[in-house]
Amino acid sequence: MARPPRPFRQFIVKVHGRCNLACRYCYLYEGPDHTWRTRPAAAPAEVLARTADRVAEHARVHALSAVSLVLHGGEPLLAGADTLARFTDDVRARVPAGCAVQATVQTNATLLTHARMTVLARHGIRVGISLDGGRPAHNARRVDHAGRPSWPAAARGARLVAEHFPRSYAGVLTVVDPTSDPVDTYESLLALGPPALDLLLPHGNWSAPPPHWGETRYGAWLCRVFDRWWSAGRRETRVRLFEECLALLLGLPAATESLGLQPFDAVVVETDGSIEQVDSLKSAYEGAAATGLDVFRHDFDRALAHPGVAARQAGPAALADRCRACPLLTVCGGGHYAHRYRAGHGFRNPSVYCADLQHFIQHVAGRLAGGARSTGRTRPVVPASFEGGTP
Repeated sequence: MARPPRPFRQFIVKVHGRCNLACRYCYLYEGPDHTWRTRPAAAPAEVLARTADRVAEHARVHALSAVSLVLHGGEPLLAGADTLARFTDDVRARVPAGCAVQATVQTNATLLTHARMTVLARHGIRVGISLDGGRPAHNARRVDHAGRPSWPAAARGARLVAEHFPRSYAGVLTVVDPTSDPVDTYESLLALGPPALDLLLPHGNWSAPPPHWGETRYGAWLCRVFDRWWSAGRRETRVRLFEECLALLLGLPAATESLGLQPFDAVVVETDGSIEQVDSLKSAYEGAAATGLDVFRHDFDRALAHPGVAARQAGPAALADRCRACPLLTVCGGGHYAHRYRAGHGFRNPSVYCADLQHFIQHVAGRLAGGARSTGRTRPVVPASFEGGTP
């Protein structure tokens, strides 16, 4: 019997669909999906108002105690800090009493100023920053449309948040580059004082493998950073991928796009009001994220019934036979959905990072089991196949 769909709890709203940078590796603007070209640059007021209505409606129907509102782009600050504040206030005013709205803007930090941060902080909007590392060399591919480096402005913005608005600092998001030194990259980001760090694998799939793919280079990179983080003696920052992996190995519930079997609960509203699946699917092919729905004619429950959304909430039933038979299943969960795509075969495949994920999970399991032995605590329940060799 199919389980009922899990309601959306994360609403990713494209307040601005263009970016002031031209990062050379961007899957959104340099990838196979070009639908952004036909949409308005900024979300019109009527789209934002209707989106606020739909978020409130979904919260009311499903009696949600909290929702996450992610102000996204492009570069969302191109819409103006006041626009972000008004929209956030509008959503908070419309959701039912007792439903908290946790708002975050995801930015490249180049447009952050003291005045803009004051507005965001006043309206309870936290700031997540996207960087490739904490040094100029790490960000060499993050340039503006004239080819000029973005690092000086991004560094100023990151330091502004860390030093003057720490309560508004959500953390830093970094895409793994296996050609960079992992420990140097991690420590350079630590210097920016993030309370949390997201390490993401670059979007790729079996038909368009990620750069430098092969020989578990990505898995080995993550293991090096994990060892540095694990051995620090104190939690210098939260690293979501590491904490989620540890929780899953211990049999605890965890929710992340990259690991585990928890139903996915995020949805996107584009600048024209289209309701879409998450942007990462656009790395697969043109229109992969489309649902055919929009906030003017459809509620979010219609999106829950979309086959693509249903597949992401189906747990093991949506995975390849090889994944369902793997002893790492409950931890890996098949990996990121977008990374399973193969032209002509859809998404019912193992992740293109399958070997990397096995390498990483087995390494973390080994460190976890070793830590339990060294402290004399009860050894975590970890399948024997986690501790060496390929399952």
